[in-house]
Formats: sequence, structure tokens, C-alpha cells
Amino acid sequence: MLMRARIYRQSKPAGQSGQAMTHTWVLDYGQNRPRHIDSLMGWTGSTDTPSQLQLQFPDQDSAIAYATTQGIAYDIEIPAPRHRRPKAYADNFRYDRIQNWTH
Repeated sequence: MLMRARIYRQSKPAGQSGQAMTHTWVLDYGQNRPRHIDSLMGWTGSTDTPSQLQLQFPDQDSAIAYATTQGIAYDIEIPAPRHRRPKAYADNFRYDRIQNWTH
């Protein structure tokens, strides 16, 4: 049973608010063989090398073009649009602010 590859846009790190490194598209191969536990060290291993690869592309079209030329079945995950709410530091001191003043 062959798993399908997944094409998605890189998400931002949870601990950072910046958008750097989120414009690349990633192709992840699915796992085709089961993983096994090494009896000596206890590590989880696999003989499925493609499942350990992550290919990065500058845009979605080039990731799709690569997958189709290589004959890889794929699923595309379109990211949800990000809603930005501009805030200003001066809004903390407005006379008609809704929240309670805490200090």
C-alpha cells in the first residue's frame, strides 16, 4: 500500500510571531513500510528512506510539477487565510477602551 505524498505550506513556529520561513512549500512522502524498534538501543527505525525526506519548493506550482513528473500521488493542503488585526500601543491609553485598567 503506497501512501500519498502531502504538499503543504510551511507553518510559522509556535514560539515566534514572525512570518519568515513560512513562504516555502514542502513535499512530505508518506510512510510505506512499518517502523520497527531496535532491540539493542530501543530506537525506532525504518527502512523507508523517502518517508524521512522533506523537499522544499519556492511555490505550490513547482511542488506539483515535481510530483507529477516523478509519478508521485499527492494531496494538497491549502493553508487557511491569516486574519491580521492591526494594533497600536496608543490604544492601551484610549479614554473609551473596553477592558479594565489593570495598573
